[in-house]
Amino acid sequence: MRSRSSLIPICVTLAGLASFSVMDGVMKAASIAAGAYAALFWRNVFGLGLMTPVWLFTRRREGAAGFPTLHVLALHLGRAALCGVMAGLFFWGTIYTPLAEAMALSFIAPLIALFLAAVFLGERIARRAFAGSLLALAGVGVIVAGTVAAGAHYSPAAVHGMIAILCSAVLYAANLVVQRRQAQLAGPVEIAFFQNLFIALLFAPGAWWLAAVPHGGLLALIGVGAALAVVSLMLLGWAYARAEAQVLVPLEYTAFIWACLVGWLMFGEAVTLRTLGGVVLIVGGCLLAIATRTVPSDNGQPNPA
Repeated sequence: MRSRSSLIPICVTLAGLASFSVMDGVMKAASIAAGAYAALFWRNVFGLGLMTPVWLFTRRREGAAGFPTLHVLALHLGRAALCGVMAGLFFWGTIYTPLAEAMALSFIAPLIALFLAAVFLGERIARRAFAGSLLALAGVGVIVAGTVAAGAHYSPAAVHGMIAILCSAVLYAANLVVQRRQAQLAGPVEIAFFQNLFIALLFAPGAWWLAAVPHGGLLALIGVGAALAVVSLMLLGWAYARAEAQVLVPLEYTAFIWACLVGWLMFGEAVTLRTLGGVVLIVGGCLLAIATRTVPSDNGQPNPA
């Protein structure tokens, strides 16, 4: 039986992934309405507005220690650049691809991330983590193979959307590894504030031409997306500071369940028995992977740089 310190980061990660999945659906709707660039830029502007007072309050309470070092700032900037390109590709791809299918394609990321964590973080990949990831990936394969067997026809735009999502998945794998290192050096509030700040700044040069100011329902939609993204960043930042990447990364597969539900409710995308069968394998793989060993606890204290 896992200790309480092991279960809490897992539960927090699941909550963060659920929030991110709902945000994906909201941002797909916003991207269809305004374009992926505009939706992503304004989401981060709104997120920055939400996080600025929280970060200022936290910094005032912590004093001089509340401002990150240049090394940590560089890490924030690097991850923001990575996430900006990654998210832009993913949201653009979802315009032409059903949300559940987009999520399925993106699930090459956790498997790549396990090996990246071993190379860059020095984590030893346990056999169950590897086997669980393969089982979950097989669930994704069942879904994709079933779609191909059904003779689905893809337009050139849909093919381009899939390619964009696959490229996004590779970047997302790198993001998962950087996220673990970032969470060891910075708190959730700092992570959420600087990610929104840097992505907004990086996208600002093109905003004059590509990101018209949203109004009405679109404004509300992007505001909801920003709030969900902030909540997700803080939850995942907290969890990744307290658990190894190899334990939390396989949980990414549970996002598919939420993608199916959101795609059905928001866009009328059908959920088939084949899809449900794939979900069973995905959940089974997650359960196998997180049973690797007890998550080490560091009481939330960042490791020294």
